[in-house]
Formats: sequence, C-alpha cells, structure tokens
Amino acid sequence: MKKRLLFLIPLFYLNLNAVTAVTYNSEPKIFIQELVNDAVRSLSDNSLTEEEKNKAIEKIALENVDIKALGLYTLGNIRKELDENTINKYQDLFEKYFLKSLTSRLTDYSSQKFEVFDSEQKSSNYTIVNSKIPESLKSPEIKIDWRIYTKNPQKPLIRDLIVEGLSLARTQKEEFASILNSNNNDVSALINKLQEFISK
Repeated sequence: MKKRLLFLIPLFYLNLNAVTAVTYNSEPKIFIQELVNDAVRSLSDNSLTEEEKNKAIEKIALENVDIKALGLYTLGNIRKELDENTINKYQDLFEKYFLKSLTSRLTDYSSQKFEVFDSEQKSSNYTIVNSKIPESLKSPEIKIDWRIYTKNPQKPLIRDLIVEGLSLARTQKEEFASILNSNNNDVSALINKLQEFISK
C-alpha cells in the first residue's frame, strides 16, 4: 500500500505544457482543479518528450509545492539541533530528492481521472481540498485530500496529500525518522541516503 501511495505523488504537482510560469486561480479548490486538469491533459500529450515532461514537472513543483516547509517537516525535531550549513545542505538534497521522485512514474497516470468535489477552510492559513480518483475496472475509488497553505491568499501552496487517510508528508517523516533512529540520530546518514537516491 505504501509503495502504491508513493507512486501517486508525481501526478499531483504537474502542468507539463508550459515553459513559462502558469498562474493558477488563488481559490484553493479551483487551484487544485486547474492543476489536476493540466496534469491529466499533459500526461496524455504524445508530442512531449520525457525530458520535456521532467523539466516541466520540476518547474511547476518549485512554483506550487512548499518544498522548503515540507523538507523541514520531514526532517523532524532534529532540525533544531543542526547548524545552518547542515540545514542548507539537507534542504538542497531534499529538493533534488523530491523533484526526482516526481519524475519517476509519469506514464502511470496518463489515463487517470480526478474529481475535485469539495473544500473546507480550516484556518486563515490552511484549506483542505477534497478529491478522488473514481472507481474503475482496475482499482477501487481513492480519496485524496490536499492540504493547501494559504498564508499568502494570492499564492496557495501544496503542503501535503492525505491519500485514504494517510498523510504522505507524515509517511516520509516516519521513513526519515527510521533512518535517523538506526544511525544514532546522525543526520549524515540521512544525507547519504538522499545522495544515493539522487545519484541512481
């Protein structure tokens, strides 16, 4: 199940047609609907090469996902003990790790259909947008909630996905915590793991 959920990640941050920046609607529900529509349409565009898709994914992720905040969250409380140089090194590697993860499963999602059907403002800083992948002959319905950071109401950012009740950010945090716990909380072990993944 965890493997399947991680394979869902690439679809959620894509707009593969644009070379220049795309401005999505600032209302969270419409923001997600527009982003998902672009993703589904672009994944089925046979005129794009894999390299073009990868570059576009990276660009849209950098513009619409709060990668810095996600990186600090997944690092856990140990971040409070680290010096600025170590934090900066980790953040740089986490961004590369995150972007490479996004480009790893493009073709799996060319036929996916998404429905964005509701949203709930939890606070001035957060809105949850509800969506789903409808049931098909190959798989059951999958519910996906998007955690949108709206401190700047004109620029919503994706901070997490909750797939069938499981937070992907929390799952990543637990995976990193396991690596740290197995290495006496030596952050260099986690950094090495990230470097290994990036270099594959």
